[in-house]
Amino acid sequence: MSLDPYPTDEELEKIKFWDYELNFASLLDYVKSLWWQADWGWSQRGNTYYVSTGGWSGNESLIGALQANFMFWAACWVSSRRGGHYRFHNPKWAKPTKEER
Repeated sequence: MSLDPYPTDEELEKIKFWDYELNFASLLDYVKSLWWQADWGWSQRGNTYYVSTGGWSGNESLIGALQANFMFWAACWVSSRRGGHYRFHNPKWAKPTKEER
């Protein structure tokens, strides 16, 4: 991540074209590392992630990149609601992380 808190074009492209074979949990970890105010707008319970953009355009760009990743969005998106709130679920069939093995 650059010193500028906004995600770079390269970071957004990496999200859009993330290889799902690497697993979705690692993609979400990567996005969280770029998230502005992750301590406020990001939580996880098991395989379910609760994400709020806080209306910040950089976070909205990250959501847009996730949405452009067809495999991620088709497999993990659960819901979204007005105000920039999203819920994602990493499915059990997805490749586990090293910690989950």
